[in-house]
Parts: sequence; C-alpha cells; structure tokens
Amino acid sequence: MSTLATTALPAFRTKVRRTSTPADRLGATGIAAAAVLGVIILVAVLAPWAAPHDPDEPDLLNVLAQPSTTHWLGTDALGRDILSRLIWGARLTLIGPGIVILASTVIGTVLALTSAWFRGRVDAVISWVLDVMFAVPGIVFALIAVALWGPSFATVVAGLTVAYIPYVARVVRGAALRERSLPYVSAAWLQGQRGFAIMSRQLLPNLQPLIVAQAVSALGFAVIDLAAISFLGLGVQPPTADLGLMVKSGFDSVLRGFFTESASAGALIVLIVLCVTVIGDRLTATARSPK
Repeated sequence: MSTLATTALPAFRTKVRRTSTPADRLGATGIAAAAVLGVIILVAVLAPWAAPHDPDEPDLLNVLAQPSTTHWLGTDALGRDILSRLIWGARLTLIGPGIVILASTVIGTVLALTSAWFRGRVDAVISWVLDVMFAVPGIVFALIAVALWGPSFATVVAGLTVAYIPYVARVVRGAALRERSLPYVSAAWLQGQRGFAIMSRQLLPNLQPLIVAQAVSALGFAVIDLAAISFLGLGVQPPTADLGLMVKSGFDSVLRGFFTESASAGALIVLIVLCVTVIGDRLTATARSPK
C-alpha cells in the first residue's frame, strides 16, 4: 500500500499542475492589456518624478486654463495642474483596491481551505457567515465603516476588504472541495503528511491559478467601488488627488464648459478597469479550462 501511495502522488500532481506560461494564459489581448496597465502602474510609482507640477498647489491666477505646453491638460477650478493630479490620483486608485484584494484574498483563501478541509460543522458555520456577507452589497460595508469611523481612505479600504472576502472564499472553497476528493490527497495522507502540510503544499499550489484569476477579476470591481465612494465624498478627502474625487470636483467646471478634469479622470478609471477585466477574463478562462 505504501508503495502504491508513493508512486501515485507524483502522477496525480503532474495531472493537475498548470504548466502553461503567463504569456500562454494571457494571449495577445491579455498581454496588450497587461502592457498598458504596466505603463500606468510605472507612471504612478514614479509620480514624484513624472508629475510636472505639485498636484496640490493652487494657482488662483491660472484657474481653468486651457491645455498648453505648461499645463498639458490644463488646470482645475483652483488652478492645479490636471495632469499632475491624474498621475498622483492613479496611485491611490491602484493602491487602495490592491490592498483590498490582497487582504480579502488572503483571508478568503484561509477560510475556504479551512472550510473545505474540515467540513462538517466548521464548513457549515463558515459557509453561513459567507452567505450572510455575500447578501450585503460591497459598498454597504464601506458605508457602514464610514458611519462608524468617519470618511477616510483607510476606513473605506477596511470596509471593502470585509465586503470582498466572500467573493474569493466561495470560489476557492468549491475548487478546494473538488481538489480534496482527488486521489493525490489520499496518497499524501498515506505518506504521513498531515492537514496543514497537505493544504499548504498540495492544495494551495494547485488552486493558485484560480485564486490569482479571481483576485485579478475582483480588482476591477474594487477600483469602481473605491472611485464611487470617493465621488460621494466619503473616501479620500480634498485636497488629496484621487480619480473619483476629480470626477466629482470637475462637475462644476463642466457646467462652465470645461470638461477636461472630469473626462480625463473618468477615462483613466475606465482604462484601468478595462485592462484589469481583460486580464482577469483571460486568467479565469485558462484557470478553469481542462489541462
């Protein structure tokens, strides 16, 4: 019996392991989206050097200036350079959702693996909690957090993190249950490995493509949610540069015939979400396709 277990384990692990490269999984469309998103991330990271002006410095003598060689996209109602605020605003638009998805993915994956492995009452309790959380719209958790601790970037990120946990946990739990029933898990038991070792060394590596795909897919929704909350004035507070806040602050300028601020901030949000969605769709399709 031990000989059978020893020889069976490598065979089953080879069968479920993903061997395709990231380029194969993304395809031409996904690679193009990743390249555009990479440029946006690079410019945002280099904001202190890439931004031509101080994003928060007003110039009341140069209010609502048209695009020029000095201000490529013009200025806003306080005379601040729109391009500089876009570059700095992209930072928060990427950092906030990134923290939300990273934290919710880690917590959701731990809950999913625990639920799938122990099953029984543990699975019932965790599943019930996840179902209750899943029934509440994500933005409601953020609004509850704002009501309890006041509007701020950290408060909204914390609320959205809680909201996104069930989205990750439910998908990973279903996949983990299927993986747990495969023969390589039984073979690992026969070899003397225990629960934590099997979950961390066997289940988690095989679930990794699906976890990454789910996280990337959820990132686009997190960008939209965070921008919407900032638009409502409940997230990032002025004068901090934020894309959602720029869309809101540019509305008054639109009525005066100056739409650059709102249009450019909204277009950048759409571009980020589009790139993330394309990448997530490609990763999801390949993660769920049979190998």
